Amino acid sequence: MFSDLDYDFEEDKLGIPTVPGTVTLKKDSQNVIGISIGGGAQHCPCLYIVQVFDNTPASLDGTIAAGDEITGVNGKSVKGKTKVEVAKMIQNVKGEVTIHYNKLQADPKQGKSLDIVLKKVKHRLVENLSSGTADALGLSRAILCNDGLVKRLEELEKTGEFYRGMMEHTKRLLRSFFELSQTHRAFGDVFSVIGVREPQPAASEAFVKFADAHRSIEKFGIGLLKTIKPMLSDLNTYLNKAIPDTKLTIRKYLDVKFEYLSYCLKVKEMDDEEYSSIALGEPLYRVGTGNYEYRLILRCRQEARARFAKMRKDVLEKIELLDQKHVHDIVFQLQRFVSAMSKYNDQCYEVLKEADIFPIEVGWHFREISRPRQGRFVVGD
Repeated sequence: MFSDLDYDFEEDKLGIPTVPGTVTLKKDSQNVIGISIGGGAQHCPCLYIVQVFDNTPASLDGTIAAGDEITGVNGKSVKGKTKVEVAKMIQNVKGEVTIHYNKLQADPKQGKSLDIVLKKVKHRLVENLSSGTADALGLSRAILCNDGLVKRLEELEKTGEFYRGMMEHTKRLLRSFFELSQTHRAFGDVFSVIGVREPQPAASEAFVKFADAHRSIEKFGIGLLKTIKPMLSDLNTYLNKAIPDTKLTIRKYLDVKFEYLSYCLKVKEMDDEEYSSIALGEPLYRVGTGNYEYRLILRCRQEARARFAKMRKDVLEKIELLDQKHVHDIVFQLQRFVSAMSKYNDQCYEVLKEADIFPIEVGWHFREISRPRQGRFVVGD
């Protein structure tokens, strides 16, 4: 494009300073340093780094970043060359390659425009919509393919529901056992009164013994409640502290994720705009002046991706720890519950076995019953 013009655009750096530098990178076994290049003749006066790939020499070195301008390779200027030619220059060098660059001293706040904020809001809304609904509404968005964290989050929600159900069931069980223990106590009081009033010594002793058995069962029930009640506290800690703490981390992660996806979408839109202008033969001002706006967004995307990767790792670690705690705790709580129930049943069985008092011989006092003329029964001595 520049060869067809009678003048060159002056670089418009948007007030972003650049600092020249040099870095020597040792190539990996695949003869690459791990960068992709954009710009260059014949549409842009600058050749710049579009992306630094993970776990590559450039990424591990950390000197150059997305948006930095490449000015030379092994002492040779790349001014006026295409990105394909520069890529071949780097490929033709074996072993170590020296990259001359202008470091973009970009402030991420400059790239976080209103457009990025609105894109974050859109991604947050689309997150809760199905793909079909989003497409029907015409909502463009960037997505993460095969995001395993989504499944882990669904499992976390199911675990929360499971603990909530266990808490409700345990509460109902405790209430039922408390009412049952009160019933046994009432039985004990009734049989105790019967035993005291029973004139037959053997029957009186039997009723008192049966009353004591019911009172013992009431004490066993209270002991069971004291054993099981801490389950509620432990389940409540997991449900209302551990899970919400993880969800708070997830909310922070989602905010970083939406910001990263917003920059990805912005880069895609700017790429499409550039391709359209090339196809129509209409030069873009930002491209012809060094594409600094695009390079700023590239830098912001790289930094957002780094924050996203860190937060994603933290979330996965927290969920993993929560899963381990869930497995350990649920086994412990169920063992506590089963052992307490088993102990309660064994104690009740032993007490009732000792209180095998039937049949009981009681004395009956017959009284004369007369029928009056009116048809009513009158009981007299």
